[in-house]
Amino acid sequence: MEEPFVPSSMKPLLTLLLLPVLGAGLILLLPSARTRFVAILSATATLAMTLWLATGFITTQGQWQLLEKTLWRPQSGSQFALGVDGIAMPMLLLAALLSLVAILASGGIKERIKPYHILILLLEAAMLGVFMAQDWSIFYIFWELTLLPLFFLINAFGGKQRNRAALNFVLYTMGGSVFMLIALLLAFDASQVHTFLMKEMAEGLRGISKELQILIFAGFLIGFGVKMPIFPLHGWLPLAHVEAPSPVSILLSGALLKMGSYGLIRAAMMVPDAVVTLRELLATLAFINLIHGGVLAWKQTDLKGMVAYSSVSHMGVVLLGIAALNHDGITGAMLQMVSHGLTAGAMFLIIGLLYERTHTRDIREYGSLTRVAPRLSFFVALAFMASVGVPGTSGFIAELHVMLAGLERWGWPAALLSVGMLVSAAYAVRTVGCLCTGPEQPKLPAIHPLGRMELAAAGILAIGIVTLGFLPAPLIDLMAGSLTRFGDLFAARL
Repeated sequence: MEEPFVPSSMKPLLTLLLLPVLGAGLILLLPSARTRFVAILSATATLAMTLWLATGFITTQGQWQLLEKTLWRPQSGSQFALGVDGIAMPMLLLAALLSLVAILASGGIKERIKPYHILILLLEAAMLGVFMAQDWSIFYIFWELTLLPLFFLINAFGGKQRNRAALNFVLYTMGGSVFMLIALLLAFDASQVHTFLMKEMAEGLRGISKELQILIFAGFLIGFGVKMPIFPLHGWLPLAHVEAPSPVSILLSGALLKMGSYGLIRAAMMVPDAVVTLRELLATLAFINLIHGGVLAWKQTDLKGMVAYSSVSHMGVVLLGIAALNHDGITGAMLQMVSHGLTAGAMFLIIGLLYERTHTRDIREYGSLTRVAPRLSFFVALAFMASVGVPGTSGFIAELHVMLAGLERWGWPAALLSVGMLVSAAYAVRTVGCLCTGPEQPKLPAIHPLGRMELAAAGILAIGIVTLGFLPAPLIDLMAGSLTRFGDLFAARL
């Protein structure tokens, strides 16, 4: 079997995992004046290595590649196992890209810049670990490790209600993690092989009863549903987004939410019979997410609150694609995960930059940005139009795949997806109109132009949105082997 070429003595995934950690260590040792430079250098090196791994990735294989295994706990069958496939690789690229964007956008952090950048880099390392873990015990450890930097980033650098937001986030996530842990222990006990390795555990669970599979998947659904988030487990999200610094919101919405949907895909492949049985429930929850999140986003006047609730709606599209259990559905879900990471990141970035300049997030206090800040106006329009799925942006091809998958699986009820899209279009057009057109607001402070780092951060996301809108084929090809395996796994059961 063909394998991607790497030097025999090199452990590329472990190196990738350690790059942000080494950057955090350097920041700790060097003077504060070098902090931003080292953080940007570390995030850039991490992204460059992720891109290098992607160029050598064999797209026709649906199995794990670049495997690195070290026996960790023989008693429990745990191994420090890292690997990537066509589902993990796009998530690695997204996490590395958004981490760099978040650091570039952190120029407004003027106090305690050392701990801030150290926490950002440690958060990046934990996210990369989640997406590379090939062993469920290692996955769970990295999953929990994301809590610590996020808690301190929100609690120490957030807004007026930062303490409440940080506590809500931790309690919700830890509560979900309890159900995930119970599901893992049940799966370990029921498996014939008694190991936490993902591939081996999935094979060991093939012969268990459907009822036990459903019980295991229910635990995963709650655990991953909190982070995704799935209604009604989304209560932590709006407050956390509103109170977190905007660069942290970029990571929280752009990458952290994708950990939930990524984990749900892994769990679905482990207990496929349970997912087939519960697919109508998943589809119902997806439609509730779509409509509920969109309506609440429409009602918001706080820009960050609006984007937070829009994330609930967009993750409903991801859940619907997963629930379709066919090739088009999972392709659309993965494309939507990447697209939403870019568009939500762009929206939180622009909102943060506007807030730094005007000290308000109230949509009613803005107007005529096209005249007073044309570059900001351009990025506002692009980000909100991409979130709707306008043709030529990354969201269009993702929602088209999910729509086709929904029609194939359920027929006319899938038209509810169109209702969610219309609600999204309504608040996006309203927001662009309020921000970019109309009379100038005399009370609004002068908006100074974007700095070089800010322009670079916005430009990176804009290029990604437009490139995936016109050229989605390279990303689809990158995922092709693994998504075909997903589709084949369920085709035999439907």
